[in-house]
Amino acid sequence: MATIEECRSALATLSANLAKADGAVRDATALDRSLSCRITDLGVTFVGRLAAGSIQDVVTLPGAPERKAQIRLAMTGDDLVRLVGGELNFAKAWGSGRVRVQASLRDVLRLRSLL
Repeated sequence: MATIEECRSALATLSANLAKADGAVRDATALDRSLSCRITDLGVTFVGRLAAGSIQDVVTLPGAPERKAQIRLAMTGDDLVRLVGGELNFAKAWGSGRVRVQASLRDVLRLRSLL
């Protein structure tokens, strides 16, 4: 089972990858949205902002946050690490229910290109 630190590192890697992206992926990173990633097996939620091509101001909260983010993800820590590492396909994980996403349809389509 992935640890909180491994999940935080995966999010940092994702943010770094977003910052150096180009083309269609770079266009998708132009979002300015609040973001949360609930790690179901660890009982924590990472909350931050997707803005200016990276994930910013990430904090870790116990349980579910009081305020709902515009883009809300939920998955196990292992699945987060696998998604960012390229070992788990986002569309397949979402379709099978391993990754839950609550966001506008446009944001979901953009997320597919980011992950």
